[in-house]
Amino acid sequence: MPTCPDWDVADLVAHQGMIHRWARANLLAEEAPFGLESEVIDAVGRDGLAAWFREGVDLLIESLRSVPGDVPAMVFLADAGQPRDFWARRQAFETTIHAVDALAAELGRTPSAHEVGLDHEFALDGIDELLCGFMPRNRSELRSDDPYAIAVQPDDSERGWRLLVSPGPVVTERAGRVRHDADATITGTAAELLLGLWNRGDDLTIAGRPGVLDAWRRLQRVRWG
Repeated sequence: MPTCPDWDVADLVAHQGMIHRWARANLLAEEAPFGLESEVIDAVGRDGLAAWFREGVDLLIESLRSVPGDVPAMVFLADAGQPRDFWARRQAFETTIHAVDALAAELGRTPSAHEVGLDHEFALDGIDELLCGFMPRNRSELRSDDPYAIAVQPDDSERGWRLLVSPGPVVTERAGRVRHDADATITGTAAELLLGLWNRGDDLTIAGRPGVLDAWRRLQRVRWG
């Protein structure tokens, strides 16, 4: 798979279906049934993965509709909000990004933002989740002994974000349309930025400090653990 070289499509479907069940287990305070993709494939077989995946989606949606907003479920991002909203949002973007991986497998290359066809407001919210939720975590690996600031500015929105990269965790600020106090500026449409910042697209433009995008792609990795 172009975007996940260590996986084939069966691994991808098993992973995403497992994550849906893991999210549901967190909402319901239950134990998740699987821990590894190989366990899923052995249990349901490759021919049974599609039906098993659809069942997991239905179960997750049912749980999201049935639990209260403040259900005492674990959350793991900065700026998480109420647990039910957190899990609905997280799984929407988790599923979307892995759908892009499936499309990349079908095409044999990374798809363009146009081919993916993301809703504009959805893409903006996905950028916000990544920059304000994932990047400030202690486990984020984007660090620098020589601090610098990155502006992330969609071409098609008044919204923007400013990230301070330092020896500690990234500090993210929600900002307005124009940023003059950044060492590097990353631009593109909201859809291009969401895919590019998740390392699923190349339709980004960066100006300013050299090496920022290379460091992002090398260090900004979200891993299942």
